[in-house]
Amino acid sequence: MDETLLRSLTPSVLGILVRRGIDFAAAEDAVQDALVEAVRVWPADPPRDPKGWLTTVAWRRFLDAARADAARRRREDLVEDEPAPGPAPTGDDTLQLYFLCAHPSLTPSSAVALTLRVVGGLTTRQIAHAYLVPEATMAQRISRAKRTVSGLRFDRPGDVATVLRVLYLVFNEGYSGAVNLAAEAIRLTRQLAAAIDHPEVAGLLALMLLHHARRAARTAPDGSLVPLAEQDRSRWDTRSIAEGVEILQAALARDQLGEFQAQAAIAALHADAPTAAETDWVQIVEWYDELARLTGNPVVRLNRAVAVGEADGPRAGLTALAAVDDALPRYTAVAAYLRERDGDLATAARLYAEAARQAPNLAERDHLTRQAARLNTLGRH
Repeated sequence: MDETLLRSLTPSVLGILVRRGIDFAAAEDAVQDALVEAVRVWPADPPRDPKGWLTTVAWRRFLDAARADAARRRREDLVEDEPAPGPAPTGDDTLQLYFLCAHPSLTPSSAVALTLRVVGGLTTRQIAHAYLVPEATMAQRISRAKRTVSGLRFDRPGDVATVLRVLYLVFNEGYSGAVNLAAEAIRLTRQLAAAIDHPEVAGLLALMLLHHARRAARTAPDGSLVPLAEQDRSRWDTRSIAEGVEILQAALARDQLGEFQAQAAIAALHADAPTAAETDWVQIVEWYDELARLTGNPVVRLNRAVAVGEADGPRAGLTALAAVDDALPRYTAVAAYLRERDGDLATAARLYAEAARQAPNLAERDHLTRQAARLNTLGRH
């Protein structure tokens, strides 16, 4: 396999797709899929025209992705932006597709990635970001999953845990961006909760409702992010909060704690506080301890460091942060926040600027840049 040839052909193939009218990000995604396929096929069957081969395969991958995205958008058009409370109406097979893509022949991580790509309509880049892995790694994982299920009969649905993971990641993508995507995840989770009596399904639904209730207050009129502590809580959707808390309490009463119930409990404590100053951070730390025990997820320990800083002071938060991998996304932003709370404004300003350069999206980058500028201004006075 001539990797130098692949690298040299990539800009040319990308340019061809863009000239055909494909959005640059979509073209990049399609070319990445084609490169992964080339790595698999070319050693045994090298093409006579490598550039033409890559262009054809990338174009087909784009068409597949466009069809999947169009299908997802049609499903989203069936629901309103504001998910209605109560049992979800049935009438489409989207949830069944989630179960079928979570095929038993796949590992859970591969099943989630494949479902997000094929049914959820997310790009490889979005999925890679959710998994904290490089885009190329995720592209290979999805490609392997497709090869694994190629030719198999989809008559053995996957397990509930995998489907819950997919719904959670779809919601997170929508919560950070398109409201329709978050609403679609809530709609499907309602369907699942109506069909399956399981505390973790209820926990995920409660978590989604509690987070979605804050969406109107998360951004300012100019589109900038508003941190939780600064949000106008009168704009929170009290109906969704009440429903989420009720669902969560019923789930917790069954004494079968899982990660989604623990996350929902943290969200409920935030929602229950009349003001940021009245947040019960001690209980939130305890729930993060439970969540860390259940998942071992390093992001949980990162969020726990923030909670410890609020409950026991910034020095304690920094001590907790020292035990976390500093390569994690948003680690630098957390370090900046705790340094500011500890009074080290110069270091905090530098870290906010560094975090802005690492930010995964424009809204976060702008927010962190403003934080750095604010502290630099304070330092000059």
